[in-house]
Amino acid sequence: MALHLSVPVSRNSGESLTSQIQRFIKQEIQRGTLHPGTRLPPSRWLAADLKVSRSVVVEAYAQLAAEGYLEAARGAGTRVRTHLSREAVVPVLLDEGPVPPMRWDLRPGSHNAPGLPRREWLTAYQRALGAPRPRGTAHPYLAGEPELRGELARHLGRLRGVPATPTGVLVVGGFAQALALLCAALPAIGITELAVEDPCHPGQRRFVRDNGLRVVPVPVDDEGIDVDALAATSARAVLVTPAHQFPTGAVLSAARREALVRWARAVDGWIVEDDYDGGLWYDDRVPRPLALQRLDPERVVYAGTASKLLDPGLRLGWLAASEEMLRRLLHVRAGHDLGTESFTQLALAELLRSGLFDRHLRRLTERCVARRRALEEAVRTHLPGATVPGPAAGLHATVRLPEHTDEAALVAGALRRGVLVRGGTAFGAVPRRGSPALVVGHAHLPRSGIDEAFGEIGAALSSPGPGSGLR
Repeated sequence: MALHLSVPVSRNSGESLTSQIQRFIKQEIQRGTLHPGTRLPPSRWLAADLKVSRSVVVEAYAQLAAEGYLEAARGAGTRVRTHLSREAVVPVLLDEGPVPPMRWDLRPGSHNAPGLPRREWLTAYQRALGAPRPRGTAHPYLAGEPELRGELARHLGRLRGVPATPTGVLVVGGFAQALALLCAALPAIGITELAVEDPCHPGQRRFVRDNGLRVVPVPVDDEGIDVDALAATSARAVLVTPAHQFPTGAVLSAARREALVRWARAVDGWIVEDDYDGGLWYDDRVPRPLALQRLDPERVVYAGTASKLLDPGLRLGWLAASEEMLRRLLHVRAGHDLGTESFTQLALAELLRSGLFDRHLRRLTERCVARRRALEEAVRTHLPGATVPGPAAGLHATVRLPEHTDEAALVAGALRRGVLVRGGTAFGAVPRRGSPALVVGHAHLPRSGIDEAFGEIGAALSSPGPGSGLR
């Protein structure tokens, strides 16, 4: 029997098609128009009816399942959850839009940023403003201020093993601008698809798609991206987080690194290395992984950002790439803007040159070590059977829940107890049956706050009722 669902979508709206579908279904469930247990059309049918890509519907269904509105079972299709409460299950789980007042916000991302080291930044900025400028005041260099490009090349070589020269570094307005430039430059060399890790941040998939490239999800396991699965696609470019995969925390294994570079050479392709947390590493058991780019600087574009280690409000990022790719990126950029603001660049150059950045990084590492230990202790205390896998690194961690846990119901129950946390399912492009998990940003919290937040999550797990998280 054919199933139909009337979803109004508009291609002239500023809202993405995925968001429109997700919002409409959510509203219909909340209004009671779509009743618990109602079966929805398969994603390919709804995509055909709406004349959209199947991936658009798949992502909408996956996000709604992660928020607790839908459930999918093998052979039974996708249905409205049968145990929905009268109130909305999870009003907001993603980073976009307003959120209800919460006692504890455990989402990763900008909410989890540790905050700008104000004293060091003010010192660096005052020195930058007070230093004489050989060329006076002028528009910024399109590729970035020479002082910062030089300091970044030295810093990245020392800390991350990136084999870059100052002329091989491009300064941009954050990773978003870097990715937009890459999405614009790749079609000129015949690349119209970008493979991305699955899971990854859902906003990243939307951003790539909105910038004109087809998104190709490739699964990730405990060794990082599955290179064999990547090779089975038609993609010739891939975006990876090899040092600390987001959100699973996996480190790309040495064998996979070699295989990924061989793949790029074989398909005449490109690897975009997103080193989003700057190699923030505090696991004594495992050596800090160096940049993937060192294996093949001609095929790997290294991308870094100030967002995680300093502050997302700085909107500063950088790329290290081959001469050919930098020339293409600068050509694209010349048609869009006049470069990144100079004085912030000069202040960051001074922060790096003076050693103030290294001092800040040491303090941040000490803080993250304490927060990670507090997280592991809180999980042992309040979530028996759960684990925190992967090396201790970055500003977030994945908490794997016991197999019997109803992830969506637990997230909803935690929300009702004042804890905003995201389930692992929210990050997948393709719904899969797997271990339930929570993705937790913890670096910004006091250690007592981590324990209190997980105390509430544990109470949500053990309490009876629809939001208990128990199947």
